[in-house]
Amino acid sequence: MATPCTGERGSGTNGVISETHDKKLTDLPAELLEYILCFPVLNHVDISSASCTCKRLHDVCHGRGKVWGHQFRLRWPRLQKYYRQSEQYDWLKEYRTRHIIGLQIRRTVESISKRFFTEVPCVGQVLGDSFAEIESLGAPEHFCEDELLSILNSDWRKSLTLKYYAKKILYFLRQQNILRNLKVFLDRPPEQQSALEGAVLVDQYCNPLADVTIENISTQLEDITEKVKKYLRVKNPSHPSLRSTQGECSVVEDFELQRQVLCALNAVLYEQLQYKGNECDYYNPLNSYIHQVLLRRTGIPISLSVLYMTLARTLGVQLEPVNFPSHFLLRWCQKERGSDDICDYVYIDAFGKGKHLTARECEELIRHQVTADNYSAINTTEVLLRMVGNLLNIGKRGEGNEKSYQLLRDSLDLYLTINPDNVQYLMLQARLYFHLGIWPEKVLDILQHIQALDPSQHGAVGYLVQHTLEHIQHKKHPVEPEVKKRSAPEHSEVQYSVGLIMKHKRSGYNCVIYGWDPKCTMSQEWINTMRVHQLSNGANQPFYNVLVQDGTCRYAAQENLEPHSDPLEIGHPEVGRYFTEFSDTHYVPNEELQTRYPEDMPETMATVQELYHRLTPNSGHQELPQDQQSHKANTP
Repeated sequence: MATPCTGERGSGTNGVISETHDKKLTDLPAELLEYILCFPVLNHVDISSASCTCKRLHDVCHGRGKVWGHQFRLRWPRLQKYYRQSEQYDWLKEYRTRHIIGLQIRRTVESISKRFFTEVPCVGQVLGDSFAEIESLGAPEHFCEDELLSILNSDWRKSLTLKYYAKKILYFLRQQNILRNLKVFLDRPPEQQSALEGAVLVDQYCNPLADVTIENISTQLEDITEKVKKYLRVKNPSHPSLRSTQGECSVVEDFELQRQVLCALNAVLYEQLQYKGNECDYYNPLNSYIHQVLLRRTGIPISLSVLYMTLARTLGVQLEPVNFPSHFLLRWCQKERGSDDICDYVYIDAFGKGKHLTARECEELIRHQVTADNYSAINTTEVLLRMVGNLLNIGKRGEGNEKSYQLLRDSLDLYLTINPDNVQYLMLQARLYFHLGIWPEKVLDILQHIQALDPSQHGAVGYLVQHTLEHIQHKKHPVEPEVKKRSAPEHSEVQYSVGLIMKHKRSGYNCVIYGWDPKCTMSQEWINTMRVHQLSNGANQPFYNVLVQDGTCRYAAQENLEPHSDPLEIGHPEVGRYFTEFSDTHYVPNEELQTRYPEDMPETMATVQELYHRLTPNSGHQELPQDQQSHKANTP
C-alpha cells in the first residue's frame, strides 16, 4: 500500500537540501480515503479486503461511515427510501443482513420447484420453515421483497422458473402485509374508516404486484377535485367549497350550494372526463378495483359510488352509502338534522351518471319493490363486504381456470378477514382448497372452526375431514412421476418434443409443448365433447399438453399441430413452472421437466436446427453428438 512520492530530495526552510519521507496512501486524510474507496469500480469484496490490510483503512471503513453506506446504496438502490438522511446507520450491519437475507431467499425460491413441481403450489404452505428461519433473523420485510424484485428484474428471457416462484412468494408476502393493514383499519372507530381507504386495501390485496397506494389514488382524486372547483368557480365565484384547501373537509350547510357542488361534480366526472358505468362488461373484476376505475374511467355502482362520495365529501357535501339490492346507491339528506323518512332523501346513482332519484324511482330502477330498510345508510365495513361479495360472485362465475380460482381465493381471504365467522364462506374456502388439492393442514383448521361455530355442519365437515386426512397420508407417500422416453417402442409415433413452439392448424393459436401422451388419455366424455372421433386419426394418436398464448392450457392432437414458422414467446403465466429459458426458437425445459422427458431436449435441439437452419444463439447448447443425431434419424 506504500506509495513513494516522486523525487527523493527537497529544499528545507534554511536552504539545505534534505531527504523527504516516503508518502503512503494511508497518510491521506480520512475524507480523501473515503472518496477513493467510494469509487464505483470497487465492490464489497474490495472494501472488505482493504479494511483487513491495516488499522488505518479498517477505521476508515467502519460500519457507520460513508464507505459501507455507499456500497449499500450502490448494490440495493431501491432500499434508499427506507432510510432517513438525518439518521445514522450501521451500514456494515445493514449490508450483512441484506446479503444474508438475499442468499436465504434465493435458496428458498430455488428449492420450491423440486419439492412442488408435481402439485399445485400454495405459497403459504410452501414457505413454512424456510421463512420461519428468515423471520428469526429479525430482518425488515423490505429486504425480502427487494431480493425477490432483484430476481424478477433480471434477464427477462432467463431464470424463468426462479422468477415464477419468486413472483408467487412476492405475491404472498405483500398480501400478508396488506391483510395486517386491513385488520388495523377495521379496528379503528367507524368514524375514522374511509370507504376509499378500505377500497384501496381491497384493490391492493387482489393486485399485490401492482403499484397501488392510497397516496397515488388520493392525488388523482385531488386532480378531479380541482377540475370540479374550476367548473364551480365559473358558476359561482363565491362558493364556499372554493375556499377549502387540500386536506380540509368543511361541510357546506346550504342545500342550494350543495346542489351546485353535485351538479358541478356530474358535469366534470361524466361529461368532461367521460366516466361511465360499464354495462358492456359488468362482471369484469377490474370494475371493482379503484386504480382501474380511475385508469379506465368505468366501473360498477359500488366502485363509482365510493369515488363519487369521496369527491363530494372533499367539496363539503356529505353523502351516505346505501346497500340497495342489485344496485348500490348514495343518499343525500334534504333535512338539516337528518331523517328516518326515506322520502327526505335524494338518491344518487353514480353508475347512471349521477342521476338524482326518488325512493320510488329507485324501485323502478331494479324493477321490484323493497322495504324501507333497503334505503338505510351503511357503514364502511358493510361497504367493503358488498364490494368483496361482488368479487366473490365473479370468482364463482369464472371458468374454473387459474385466474378465476385466484380471484375466488383472494376475495374469500378478504371476506373472512372482515367477517371471520361466516360459516357459508368458511365452508366455501375449505371446499375450494380441498378441490385444488392445496394446503390440507389449513383445510383442517377451517373445518375445525366451522364445527365450533355451527355443530349442525358435522356431516359436511366430517366428509371433508376424512378425505383431507387421506390426502395428507397420500402426500407422505408420493408416487414417482412417470418418465417418458422417446426411445420406447410405444412412443414411436410422437413427432414433437417439449419446448417446441407450435401453431394450431385449425384454431390458429400459438403455444408451447410442455408434455405429451402417445395416445389420448382423457375421458370418453371429453373425447365425445371435443369431437375427437372426427379427426382423421381420432384418439389413437399422440396428444400434447400445451400452454397457449391466451393463458389457457389445452390438450391438442398431433395432427392439429405444426411447428411455428416464426417462433415467438408465449405469454402464459405458467411458462416458468416448466421452462427455465426462452432461446429465440424454443423454450428450455427446467430440471424437473427434463427428468420427466429425459430424451426430449436433444430432439428439440435437432428439430430447431432442422427447421430454422441455425443453432439457437446464446443458448449454451453445442452441436449435437453423433449418437443423438442418429437417434433423430431413427425417430419418425
